[in-house]
Amino acid sequence: MQVRSEFPFKIIEEPDLAIVLSDGCRLSARVWRAEGAGRVPAVLEYIPYRKRDGTLPRDEIMHAYVAGHGYACVRVDMRGTGDSEGLMQDEYTPQELADACEVIAWLAAQDWCSGAVGMMGKSWGGFNCLQTAFLQPPALKAVISVCSTTDRFADDIHFKGGCLLGENFGWGAVMLSYSSRPADPALRPDWREDWLARLEAEPWLAPRWAAMQEKNAYWKHGSVSEDYARMTVPVLSWGGWADNYMNTVAQLVENVPAPVQGIVGPWVHQYPHTAVPGPAIGFLQCALRWWDRWLKGIENGAEGDGAYRAYMLHSQPPDASARARAGHWLVEADWPSARVSRAVLHLAMPAQVPGVSHPRTPVGYLGTDEAGFAVEVATPQHLGLQAGEFFPMGLNAEMPGDQAGEDAMSVCFDGAVLAQPMDLLGAAKLRLRLASDKPLGFVVARLCDVAPDGSSVRIAHGMLNLCHRNSMELPEPMPLNQAVEVGFALDQMAYRLAAGHRLRLAISNSYWPFLWPSPEAGRLRITSGQVELPLHAGSGPEWAPPPAEGAAPWAHRVLRAGKTSRRIEQDLIGKTVSLIVNDDLGDVENLKHGLCSGETMRELWQIHPDDPLSARAEHCWEQRLSRGDWSVKTVAWAEMTATATAFRMVARLQAYEGEALIFERHFDEEVARRFV
Repeated sequence: MQVRSEFPFKIIEEPDLAIVLSDGCRLSARVWRAEGAGRVPAVLEYIPYRKRDGTLPRDEIMHAYVAGHGYACVRVDMRGTGDSEGLMQDEYTPQELADACEVIAWLAAQDWCSGAVGMMGKSWGGFNCLQTAFLQPPALKAVISVCSTTDRFADDIHFKGGCLLGENFGWGAVMLSYSSRPADPALRPDWREDWLARLEAEPWLAPRWAAMQEKNAYWKHGSVSEDYARMTVPVLSWGGWADNYMNTVAQLVENVPAPVQGIVGPWVHQYPHTAVPGPAIGFLQCALRWWDRWLKGIENGAEGDGAYRAYMLHSQPPDASARARAGHWLVEADWPSARVSRAVLHLAMPAQVPGVSHPRTPVGYLGTDEAGFAVEVATPQHLGLQAGEFFPMGLNAEMPGDQAGEDAMSVCFDGAVLAQPMDLLGAAKLRLRLASDKPLGFVVARLCDVAPDGSSVRIAHGMLNLCHRNSMELPEPMPLNQAVEVGFALDQMAYRLAAGHRLRLAISNSYWPFLWPSPEAGRLRITSGQVELPLHAGSGPEWAPPPAEGAAPWAHRVLRAGKTSRRIEQDLIGKTVSLIVNDDLGDVENLKHGLCSGETMRELWQIHPDDPLSARAEHCWEQRLSRGDWSVKTVAWAEMTATATAFRMVARLQAYEGEALIFERHFDEEVARRFV
């Protein structure tokens, strides 16, 4: 990323601007304003991740840059987080969104604001800027949403295709840790009293989320897909193919009536000017073009930049820590695109020859003719260790690895070796006729690029909880050993398979730890199926994005370097297989205001290949803050296990002032397994 030090306007910064809400709660805002620019539009980022230490490194790169071009950038700590007052109860609550609307109205009324407000954010901030736009506050004129979702049940960290994600537990542990830290005493003289109140009110959210195993009113709240007609504010949506929020961009572009555009690159769960895999691009220049058009009313032609811009990945060897991905940018003027046609390939198995045995996991083929067959899917419980993280953040082997080993444990259907490249853009759809010998279970499909050397790259995956085969709102157990028709879409993709490669569809009924396993190791009997592929007519480079730029990075000193490890271990005696992640981020000192911060995380995901009830997840997070003689630390530990009828999630939260333990709280909750 190129660092810019000169801008059209000098920047004025306020580290702790008070925004007092109607109920008296004081929110803390950090503001960057363009000096001498008069009344300018405000751009709001509103998240719970602590502006004083948590997101400060990225804030200084982004918000100073935009402010220097004639804006007021406002980074607000949500109620109950960072340096703001109040208590936080859950994610995306009505209170959170009501506060956002109040903040927007407050900003619009300031004597330095033109009255036009934009809202932007990534992940939580990307979610709530869409949700706030859904509420249509008058001063909100445009949003930029990065790595977000339109459907909180179907496409978020909790459930996917009705399946319970492992990261539902993981995210609960993260929030227990993140929300446990106090305000900065340099800004809040009442920090200790406020901190103890936060700790006492801290929710253990993972069981709450896991208990809601159907798409109910809780999940529909905040899901803009419930009524796209309400999305009247212009939206620029960003996603990454290495992230698991890649579907949102196409959904918004296809359904939102307001001016809307989408951009999807090769990236993980980060802003595109700093993300891997490369190429990183000029996200901030693109953002300014959007803001100039919709907040300042400048006729710069931004609305004609194309409805959908996507980086089409090209075949290359698998790499869970890829620094860059080969590919090219294409531009679709409209979405769905007229350049995409649908091609149907049928699943088939080789004819069984009498007296010839077949492998435990037979290899079928993808053909143009419909054919009957019968194959059983009963995959080992540890299949999925190469799936990667739900939202990978960087280069620590968090992206999907070589799928060949997991393909070997799955039931696979291979296409013919390609004589010429195949371009895919959009979502594949899978239909299967299958029967289950258990009432609860799921099916996972992976679309893979298989190279001549046998290595396998995951292009896209999709999954369906079979209880949700007819409805996400009204799930019902599977009838035993009775064939039913099921269908589901895989994730969006933009991918060019090279000549000499072949397309593979891999099917499993386990996917640990991406999905929590079913209560019983079941068998699925598939007797027919087809996959519908979105074939693109072909494209060359059609967009040259601006290079990545940003303002000067934050001034800091490394007190202790961090270290990360990620490994898979097999117990040769007990036969369990474990994914173990140690992520020590070290400790750093902010040279501007002297706050020192550090973070350490350990994860264990363990399972026996033959026993779904052996699944166990254990996470431990430590957060550290200090300045001079003042120091605090919190430790959040959590564990999830399951029986055939219930999930058990226990947790412990400890807080230290200096070396003294001043707070400890234990959680122990069981959640009935109704449909997972």
